[in-house]
Amino acid sequence: MEKLTDNEIEKALQGLQGWSLNNGSISKSFKFKDFKEAFSTMTRIAFECEAQNHHPNWENVYNTLNIALNTHDVGGVTQKDIRLAQSIERIVGA
Repeated sequence: MEKLTDNEIEKALQGLQGWSLNNGSISKSFKFKDFKEAFSTMTRIAFECEAQNHHPNWENVYNTLNIALNTHDVGGVTQKDIRLAQSIERIVGA
């Protein structure tokens, strides 16, 4: 899997509202009604991450979930990260 250029990443992010490129990762923060909703969403995301064999850097504080995606093997953002971000958007929007 090849590392995407900044231009390729910016173009891919046009279809992912709220995601941005920061320090070699694409990232987004999500807010939920409460901790239970945040944690249940994280659980659904975790199953998708396992299915894609790709895992986020994330942090949860009460009702907030911060996610950063990059492909450690190549030291940057790849199509793998874009696909996982798209899947996360589908899960959160469901």
